[in-house]
Amino acid sequence: MDLGVQSSRAAAPDTSDGTGNGAAPDHSEQEAQMAIPLAPGRDEPAAEHGAKYSGSDDTDLQPETKGSELLEPGRALVVSDFTTPRLNPGEKLIRLAYRMGIPSATIVAPFRKAQRTRLLAKVKPPEFGDRSAGMALRAGHFLIYGVKAPIAQMDYATGAPLTPPFERAIHGFGWMRDLAACGTVEQVANAAGRVTSGWLAANPKPARGPAWKVEHTGHRLLAWLVHAPLVLDKADDKARTQILQAISDTARWLDRNVTKADDQLGAVAGWAAITAAGLLLPDGKPRRIFGEAGLVRALGELVADDGGVLSRSPLAQMDAITVLTDLAACYEAAGRDVPEALDTMRALLVPPLLALVHSDGRLGSWQGANSVRAPRLAALIAASGVRTRPLKDVRQWGYQRIAAGKSVLQLDAAPPPLARHARWGCASTLAFELSSGDHRIIVNCGGAAVAGGQTPVRIEQGLRATAAHSTLVLDDANSTAVHIKGKLGAGVTEVEVDRRTLRRENGTATRIEASHDGYGARYGLTHRRILIMKDDGDELRGEDVLVPSGKNGKRGKIGFAIRFHIGLGIEIGLAEDRLGAGLALPDGSYWQFRVGNSNFNGEVAVEESLWVDGQGRPQPIQQLVIQGMTSRGGGRFSWLLKKTG
Repeated sequence: MDLGVQSSRAAAPDTSDGTGNGAAPDHSEQEAQMAIPLAPGRDEPAAEHGAKYSGSDDTDLQPETKGSELLEPGRALVVSDFTTPRLNPGEKLIRLAYRMGIPSATIVAPFRKAQRTRLLAKVKPPEFGDRSAGMALRAGHFLIYGVKAPIAQMDYATGAPLTPPFERAIHGFGWMRDLAACGTVEQVANAAGRVTSGWLAANPKPARGPAWKVEHTGHRLLAWLVHAPLVLDKADDKARTQILQAISDTARWLDRNVTKADDQLGAVAGWAAITAAGLLLPDGKPRRIFGEAGLVRALGELVADDGGVLSRSPLAQMDAITVLTDLAACYEAAGRDVPEALDTMRALLVPPLLALVHSDGRLGSWQGANSVRAPRLAALIAASGVRTRPLKDVRQWGYQRIAAGKSVLQLDAAPPPLARHARWGCASTLAFELSSGDHRIIVNCGGAAVAGGQTPVRIEQGLRATAAHSTLVLDDANSTAVHIKGKLGAGVTEVEVDRRTLRRENGTATRIEASHDGYGARYGLTHRRILIMKDDGDELRGEDVLVPSGKNGKRGKIGFAIRFHIGLGIEIGLAEDRLGAGLALPDGSYWQFRVGNSNFNGEVAVEESLWVDGQGRPQPIQQLVIQGMTSRGGGRFSWLLKKTG
């Protein structure tokens, strides 16, 4: 029997102190005992918490240490290093002069009159906008995560009270991409001009507030440059002059303020816009050189070695790909090659994102993301120009992926992002999602990042809690403290991962074992999760183990719950003995969920839950919950999810 082994440890420095609590919002015969072996050399939980398992039917899948290879632990969330484009001595002086504030025209041609603002080239926009949102704009209203807002009633002022999704869309001008996707310039110019003139009237000059956040400003300037024909081709002379002046003023403002971005993702948007302005505006060489250097530095601080952004958010990953794809179009329009560092980074960003795409083509619900729809995701990947396969073992970004048959499993096997990187940070360590064909079977609630559309802002913090994810929860407490404004506190600092390919005569299986220390300081217990998926994708065996983390075990008992949020449209029927349930999928297939020979006296319960779909709408779903009391000395709970029809 051959065995492939991968082992790694993901660790994060301690964050601020604090703890957080959060809560999420007779069909088969009983399976045999489902003992799932721990990795060789691991300590078993203390004897006081119950009898050990025996009699597993999967003895031919037991891992062996003989002949196996233990890989060196992978570093977690390590910043990538990228080299700025090579410059000759003259270009270095130009960059230095521009950084010191000397105007571009003075550097390029000191004795020539400054040229008027104009665009040197027309960009061919990448095609990955939302056509339905664009059609809504042509009809007279914004459509943002399912919420319609009339253009005539929109307050564009920087101090206007907008929810985060509206703030990003309105001030970042992402709607221009949607308009471009739903018609020709002649068809959409009126809508584009109407919104742009209204925004410029409300924001005649830079000021404080959301409209002038570096990230929103960077996205806005990049949108103006990439989609310039939408607002310039049909504009009269006065409007055209106003827009061109706004482009010039915004570029100068970014030159001075780009270093004040809230985080590195915002900085990347700002530096990319500066670089694009350097490519497309007159006398832009100094600005371009200045922008390229800053952009490469910002990307190096945003992305880990395997290409995953440090916020661990797939939506942030999509934003980074979007910005670089738009910038690449600006290079093409200017007749210049994309610098090697930027091309390399774009190629690095795509495979980790693909790792979080399910068998239905939609995105997994991780770190605040909703289930982004397949067409939007596919269009972005196509526009990026990167042709690659998903990474199955993204050790630094922290997600494990198993693709077997028609099924895809995703596991969060790393600490949550550090507070300085988190945007919609979730306490989701060791949660998993499972899809089969066109249907999600096990999901996380997701959607914290789109709260403010149809998903209410008031439940955003609850959507980030451990209980909103398909994993084990102790004492109704989060494994990592969840704070307001997307930040996280103390909790998980280290995750150990062991991945093995198990081979036998009639097939293979993949076994992942991972553990985290999020409950160690408070309850003296480490959560260990073991998942085994067979190669046909029709069976997933799991075991959740609580192991004492200190030398001296604690006495007494503690409440626990293992939550499995069930996908939309799946009908659940509890077994008569309440130790299992049947899951009837919309396509007519049938899956069985069973609890194994566990050491707790409890039942499988069905509770209400919700799931945020690809349009940002909260959908009512149900969840299966294994809950009860377990010894403070540890415990173990096995379960099986198997396709039976």
